[in-house]
Amino acid sequence: MSQTLEAEPSVDDTQADDTCFARFINVQKSYDGVELVVKDFNLDIQKGQFVTLLGPSGSGKTTCLMMMAGFETPTHGDILLKGEPINGLPPHKRGIGMVFQNYALFPHMTVAENLAFPLEVRHLGKNDIKQKVQRALAMVRLEEFGDRRPAQLSGGQQQRVALARALVFKPELVLMDEPLGALDKNLREEMQYEIKRIHADLGVTMIYVTHDQTEALTMSDRIAVFNDGIVQQLATPEILYEEPENAFVAYFIGENNRLCGEVVDHQGDTCMVRLDSGDRVRAKPVAVSELGAKTTLSLRPERVSIVSSDDTSFDNCFNAQVQEVIYLGDHLRTRLSVCGNEEFILKTPNAEGNTGLRPGQTIRIGWSSEDCRALDA
Repeated sequence: MSQTLEAEPSVDDTQADDTCFARFINVQKSYDGVELVVKDFNLDIQKGQFVTLLGPSGSGKTTCLMMMAGFETPTHGDILLKGEPINGLPPHKRGIGMVFQNYALFPHMTVAENLAFPLEVRHLGKNDIKQKVQRALAMVRLEEFGDRRPAQLSGGQQQRVALARALVFKPELVLMDEPLGALDKNLREEMQYEIKRIHADLGVTMIYVTHDQTEALTMSDRIAVFNDGIVQQLATPEILYEEPENAFVAYFIGENNRLCGEVVDHQGDTCMVRLDSGDRVRAKPVAVSELGAKTTLSLRPERVSIVSSDDTSFDNCFNAQVQEVIYLGDHLRTRLSVCGNEEFILKTPNAEGNTGLRPGQTIRIGWSSEDCRALDA
């Protein structure tokens, strides 16, 4: 199976054409000549965009990045940069900055020498190199660390140096392959905002690879969700989260409640689904083919509300038994048993510190059909 996708418009997209800054056109990749690890990949990237390739391990996202960098060659299709094909162009002639997960800093060089290296190979003068290195260090807020060696820096500082080295020669395109994967949670979040700030300040085009959904949602203008070598959906973070087009995207992006059943009625903008438990749920038909078809319902935990027994404001209301309540600071995560699903999740804001829910308690919950998306089975 192969798939060709047109780019969804983002906040700064223009009509896709030959003026796109970077393009993948019907790109395929096979390592053994038989199995495709990337299948008909199409992507148009406008100048200055931050585009993330998101997916599980082995989904093809890093292979696409390596083909853009020149470290891998497409089996089929074309890669263009500023309208020119670069399939046969070696990496050092593409003028692309690259940031790796393992930093790839030279341990025997100081920070300043690491930053000077890509300028020296471009034969810049000593004074010019010194000025550019100082500007790059200031950009990542490491002005006082130029004389240190990488081993004398923290992980976050080393990653800042790696980022500065990728930007020091002012490339128009920067590629990042899981650059924050080795950092702890707090530092990882700090660096997300730091990279986002630098991107906004410089206006450089960035292609970023990660398997972390939160990271992708936080940083990106657009996200391409990969699975099994195919882009499942290409859209802005908001559209991916609120309007997933298939079950894989719904369950890979954020937390989701899954209810399985069969379509028994379909009229206009709503359909009725009979669950495996026998309960009936009214939903929004997103990928529903015909009556009797199997479907998977997608419902975000924060779209579910606790209701009173006489509440009629929701299309769907059911009794649920509380299985577990977990305190997570800003919200409570409650696991429920409802409609035959023992892993149904309810998220409620921690407005008063405690909702009073207890395991074994029976409550009534409700949700709108508009928030419950009927997707592929």
